[in-house]
Amino acid sequence: MSSLRAKIQDVFNEPACEQNRGKDAKARKKGCSKPLTPGAAAGGCAFDGAKIVLQPITDVAHLIHAPLACEGNSWDNRGAASSGPTLWRTSFTTDLTELDVVMGQGERKLFKAIREIKEAYWPPAIFVYPTCVTALIGDDIEAVCKRAAEKFGLPVVPVNAPGFVGSKNLGNKLAGEALLDHVIGTVEPDDAGPYDINILGEFNLSGEFWLVKPLLDRLGIRVRACIPGDARYLDIASAHRARAAMMVCSTALINLARKMEQRWDIPFFEGSFYGITDTSEALRQISQLLVKKGADPEILGRTEALIADEEAIAWTKLAAYRPRLEGKRVLLNTGGVKSWSVVHALMEIGIEIVGTSVKKSTVEDKERIKHILKDDNHMFEQMAARELYAMLSEQKADIMLSGGRTQFIALKAKTPWLDINQERQHPYAGYDGMVELVRQIDLAIHNPIWCQVREPAPWDCQPAVREELPRTKSETATLHAVQEFASTMADDFGEF
Repeated sequence: MSSLRAKIQDVFNEPACEQNRGKDAKARKKGCSKPLTPGAAAGGCAFDGAKIVLQPITDVAHLIHAPLACEGNSWDNRGAASSGPTLWRTSFTTDLTELDVVMGQGERKLFKAIREIKEAYWPPAIFVYPTCVTALIGDDIEAVCKRAAEKFGLPVVPVNAPGFVGSKNLGNKLAGEALLDHVIGTVEPDDAGPYDINILGEFNLSGEFWLVKPLLDRLGIRVRACIPGDARYLDIASAHRARAAMMVCSTALINLARKMEQRWDIPFFEGSFYGITDTSEALRQISQLLVKKGADPEILGRTEALIADEEAIAWTKLAAYRPRLEGKRVLLNTGGVKSWSVVHALMEIGIEIVGTSVKKSTVEDKERIKHILKDDNHMFEQMAARELYAMLSEQKADIMLSGGRTQFIALKAKTPWLDINQERQHPYAGYDGMVELVRQIDLAIHNPIWCQVREPAPWDCQPAVREELPRTKSETATLHAVQEFASTMADDFGEF
């Protein structure tokens, strides 16, 4: 536990983070994440964060050393996609019971599980995740993994991020530390070239990185490792021979990017593949970094030619949607890189941003939003469900873009909603992804169902009362006769 404590303090003291650099030594040790409330996940524990970062490594066996519930709650928690291996979709757990804990059988059971996985699947590596239970009872995960690696002849990587040590974001960074300590730099590639790059913090949600990779292929740029989206173990192990890196989500793996720059002189920048302008700028910066590292400067011209062609195609496609969406108001309830990159992307086609959440955004992200929106009046740290509902029900926004947890607020307010988070079904990265995002927004806003659901329900509509007309003499006589007959029948059959 002492080594884990030292690792956590090292992660908190992140010099690449501008917010951290502005703190004094005492405040820096507390880190950026709020402490967890006992019994509450607070958006995910450290174990969950580590699993998020590492599970998309598709050919690795991910073994959870814990009771069954830990694996059940964390499995398949992101919509990452794979172009090949499917081993990452198989759940592996030691399934500890109370008897195992009492009898001290945890380490023995873990070693046996590693052997079974190796004999049944022969993966290139096995990642082992301790959780709260196994960390509290003192199982020496690192010793077991070291012994198993020697015995079975394959890498067995301990990912020391039990849930109780902190938040999901801390778990993201501890996963990066595990890659640095046990994976990256362990394999020397025989095909390293001047156009090799790493992409960090890209999860390939709904396969959206596959919309970006063809652009890099056309420029002759090879992605040595995309960490973690659609990754392979050997690619990550040889990632130290890349010439440059792009960091997509700084809050998750900024420590990985900084330490790879320190150890192997791999410069990095933070960028985004959301939106036309940001995608073009990311391609430019990748080419510029490669040239600084020795690539032929002619790649800069080829990059500008590619950008010109792709932007012309994308703007032509988007022109059909501008008359239908220009002036529409969007409420963005998300965080991280999407809080600023999606804002910029939507404003490019004339959509108005009435509010954006910055709960999971870094200081740099917030500054970008201020620059894009020209003020911070549309930024909110956190908005309660009641406030979200009030804003939508008062029709201050035409659509809300958020994650699945707030979709029912929008639906209750009879407002269109689109999933922008990891559970989404459509890829939104790159030029084609931007066109798809706009198409989905147009479909949601102009869906004819909203005209129907906003109409009053039939049972809420009171029928108009028809003014009673005066009766004729014959009608009055008929009514009296019916009333006398009913009265007679009641007298005759009343005793029954």
